[in-house]
Amino acid sequence: MILYDIDARNTRGENVSMKQYEGKVLLVVNIATECGFSYQLEGFQSLFTRYQDKGFLVLAFPSNSFKKEPDDNAEIQNKCNTLFKITFPLFEKVSVKGDDIHPLFQWLITQKRGFITKGIKYNYTKFLIDREGHVLKRYAPFTKPETIRADLEALL
Repeated sequence: MILYDIDARNTRGENVSMKQYEGKVLLVVNIATECGFSYQLEGFQSLFTRYQDKGFLVLAFPSNSFKKEPDDNAEIQNKCNTLFKITFPLFEKVSVKGDDIHPLFQWLITQKRGFITKGIKYNYTKFLIDREGHVLKRYAPFTKPETIRADLEALL
């Protein structure tokens, strides 16, 4: 399996093929609006605004796997739009660990291990993917979006 074989649904429940992002540099992240790291959403938006014209996208996947995203998809979309002003793609809430892990995150963790484990340890784990769909880097939850900029610029 490769990235472009995977589908996900947006917050409106519409199917989205990752194939449509072929040729783009992607930062895939599991988010939670009630998490202490939610301030990073503004940093992701800043990166997206700065580099979207060069083929960069942030793909955000809300998750309640760590009990920090209790809201439904519509409320998550509303919070992300009004509180954090994001304009990059937001997907429906998914599981990023356990038996019901979303296929995208199952694939991602097989591509790049974390520091101690291959599994997702917490919200705001980030994966940087090149234009060919290869996972180049994995960043810890505490890694701030602005510190990813040099890696991102090298791909653009």
